[in-house]
Amino acid sequence: MENQPMLKVTNLTKKFGNLVAVNNASMEVYPGEIVGLIGPNGAGKTTLFNAITGLYKPENGKVVFKGVNITGFLPHKICKLGMSRTFQVTRAFLHMTVEDTVRVGAYNRRNEKNVLAKVDEIIELCELGDIRTRVCGDLGLAQLRKVELARALATEPEMLLLDEAGAGLNATELSAFMTLLQSLNKDYHITFCVVEHVMQMVMGICQRIVVLDSGELIASGTPSEISHNQRVIEAYLGKRAVNYVN
Repeated sequence: MENQPMLKVTNLTKKFGNLVAVNNASMEVYPGEIVGLIGPNGAGKTTLFNAITGLYKPENGKVVFKGVNITGFLPHKICKLGMSRTFQVTRAFLHMTVEDTVRVGAYNRRNEKNVLAKVDEIIELCELGDIRTRVCGDLGLAQLRKVELARALATEPEMLLLDEAGAGLNATELSAFMTLLQSLNKDYHITFCVVEHVMQMVMGICQRIVVLDSGELIASGTPSEISHNQRVIEAYLGKRAVNYVN
């Protein structure tokens, strides 16, 4: 892990009318990390992701990625810099095949002459070969989660933000998905920030966890530290996370 953060969010605030969805939030993600972002429903996690990745423009604060102030940048420009993301509601192109959906991501850095090689690489990496020609609208949730990840990976990100990618997966699917993410982190040097409610995934792959509650960051630490933090337990975890780290 390098000394300078890959992503630095400083005093970010996002409002919707009188509702303060994210309030003066600051966090850092360093190269090579897998960082979890957790909190109750409505805590502002996805809103923070949207402000970081250019879907929302914050009222205050700053987002710096690889030393570049990207606050207010459009999403496609942020993607070109090397940050991609998945969505809580799967945004696979339901009328398109798996192959064509991955191809859309590959065009971020590839032209028509070499885009197919990237598509082939990502489909093999995500083990999607057997459904390559199927239409996304005919796939189940677990398959769609992998297609969404594959589309994001095809943009060749240095940092990937995952929004509840583990939701709805059974134990076997979740275990395989976690193994894939750890491989991408270790072998492909992709840095991750993960919004997730599935504690098995958060405690199983994240080196560090940041906790958001009512739009404010209330804690940051290792999985063990977070699972025993009294404020976090009262706000969100209860006793459900302790078993995963003990």
